[in-house]
Amino acid sequence: MEDRFGLRDLVLLAAVCFVALTQVLCAAQSGPGATPAADAAPKLELAFEEVVTLDKVVVVGDTAFGHRQYIPITGGSVTGPRLKGKVLPGGWDWQLQLSNGCSSISAEYKLQAEDGTIIYVSNKGLLCGGGKAFTRPVFEAPKGSYEWLTEGTFVGVLSVVGDADHPAVRITFYQAK
Repeated sequence: MEDRFGLRDLVLLAAVCFVALTQVLCAAQSGPGATPAADAAPKLELAFEEVVTLDKVVVVGDTAFGHRQYIPITGGSVTGPRLKGKVLPGGWDWQLQLSNGCSSISAEYKLQAEDGTIIYVSNKGLLCGGGKAFTRPVFEAPKGSYEWLTEGTFVGVLSVVGDADHPAVRITFYQAK
């Protein structure tokens, strides 16, 4: 049997080649070394701020990974343009002091919005001196008015604000837009 290309087949082949060539050229323009478009960079928008009150450090001890401790979360406040409420007691900040002097922090706790809605928070980061750290929070909120927390991408800025008798941290959360 003899293969023949008709006009329709040639037009289809030309269209496929055009699409493929366009994708290659676009990838080359946005590849390594290319300048990204000005509107491609995310912008951060203030979402809310927490002041989280803490209990005394509980030392677990030295492990194969480093010195382990945790800090119970006793409560706190939530204020800001997109969320208001309180930090519920009962969470913790699970910490690992690394050999380089930094501490890996991993907090899990709950917020209660003004309307009573409960929001789960998992917030991780690396604290390296200076009492300030950037964190990577993930929120889980019920569907509805707080769903933006579950669906959004956030960065937190953590700073120590308490003293030895009243330990606390301030975490300011920004949403990437």
